[in-house]
Amino acid sequence: MTTVSTVNVNGLRAAAKKGFTEWLEATEADVVCLQEVRADPADLPEELASPPGWHTVHAESRLLRGRSGVAIYSRAEPTATRVGFGVPEFEASGRYVEAWFPGLVVGSLYLPSGEVGTLRQEQKERFMATFLPYLIELRAKAAASACDVLICGDWNIAHQEIDLKAWKTNRKNSGFTPGERAWMGRVFDEAGYRDVQRLLHPDGPGPYTWWSYRGKAYDNDSGWRIDYQVATPGLAVRAKSAEVERAATYDERWSDHAPLTVVYSR
Repeated sequence: MTTVSTVNVNGLRAAAKKGFTEWLEATEADVVCLQEVRADPADLPEELASPPGWHTVHAESRLLRGRSGVAIYSRAEPTATRVGFGVPEFEASGRYVEAWFPGLVVGSLYLPSGEVGTLRQEQKERFMATFLPYLIELRAKAAASACDVLICGDWNIAHQEIDLKAWKTNRKNSGFTPGERAWMGRVFDEAGYRDVQRLLHPDGPGPYTWWSYRGKAYDNDSGWRIDYQVATPGLAVRAKSAEVERAATYDERWSDHAPLTVVYSR
């Protein structure tokens, strides 16, 4: 079996003080994908930048220090790594990092969040427009090397109504606009990837992976499913279980997201 976890840590140094380190020590994952690291690896303590027993690759934001940032921790050493996906606007933004292993390519993605009617939403849409062709290109490149592809991360889009609790009041908000939802559909249809969690758990609501810190969202399970493991079909069908590692209580959270952990047969 191969176990992969993905989680937006909402600041790695802050998460480490709240319980991330203990979670990492206890996890049985072979690969862990992180988003929103919010730190240059040179500024992280060694136990976070390169924890014992893990090989790490980081892609920090060189445009806005202390923002964004993605990483991949793996038990096995990658045969190759890549930062960014070849689009100049986003190469230094800390939004995508990739690691190649025998038979498998893993990407850690932090797709931009947006706000309808602002420049942030326009940036998000430019990212989406350029990332989709890369997903198609990557799938073909990986297939030529007899590799499956697994893109893990915070996609900042809820694909279907069952993917967020308050879907009726969010239809015009970033993360659930018709255009964004249609784009996610293209990832699964046009690019040919599969939503691994939905294959295993086709019915909703949820399970959600992000809850606002505001109000009683966590206690009421008023969340969004915006963290995905998106795989090529050959890998997706080998998924045996998918679990959102939701903390038992609000006070036990170390991020506003929860890890999504999937076990795959080899």
